[in-house]
Amino acid sequence: MLATGLPAGVWATRDHCKSPSFTIGTLCVVSTRLTRVSSSRGLFAFASTTLILSLFNVRARGISTPNAVVGMALGVGGLSQLLAGMWEFACGNTFGATAFTMYGGFWLSYASILIPGSGILAAYSGNEQLTDALGIYLTTWGLLTFILLVAASRRNMGLIALFAFLTITFFLLAGGEYTGRLNVTKAGGYFGIITALIAFYVGLAELLTREDSWFTLPLGQIPKRLD
Repeated sequence: MLATGLPAGVWATRDHCKSPSFTIGTLCVVSTRLTRVSSSRGLFAFASTTLILSLFNVRARGISTPNAVVGMALGVGGLSQLLAGMWEFACGNTFGATAFTMYGGFWLSYASILIPGSGILAAYSGNEQLTDALGIYLTTWGLLTFILLVAASRRNMGLIALFAFLTITFFLLAGGEYTGRLNVTKAGGYFGIITALIAFYVGLAELLTREDSWFTLPLGQIPKRLD
């Protein structure tokens, strides 16, 4: 047992840090710093990959083939977010661990669809099931994102805006697949761009601490329940 009352090797969670009996704050400081670093890393990874794909979805510079995002989806959106999720898990942040690992998995799964060697797209060659299959895929992620939006509703306005716009993005992209209308897909792309910019903002706000930065950014904190 440590002087804090925790077994050796056990991370101090936010609940431990708030406990009146938890008098030594070293582990709390370490845990809080790791949470900030992992949150910013995960948000920047998500934001940058989402921005690139969304620009492709709005046909920026006439690009209509999204395969160039595969590298980002594997290394940044996928791997970096999974690592961020593992750090959030170590810090006791259940929401952050769930969100980052799930969207890390999303980018890895999306990249696997676009990789020719996976055979996923080739399996639909010659039939019209691909658009419906992708629509179901995106709808599922829209539902999951809505669930996370509900879970984020007592955290801060930045996260609420992020998950709200991401939910709309997924459903618009799904609608574009179902209907085959390019304008609907483009609308999803524009909402995706807004989502990415919000994620950049929230990530930067997490990174700019009062102790180490010239200024901080507001996130619209929501008062916690007292009961």
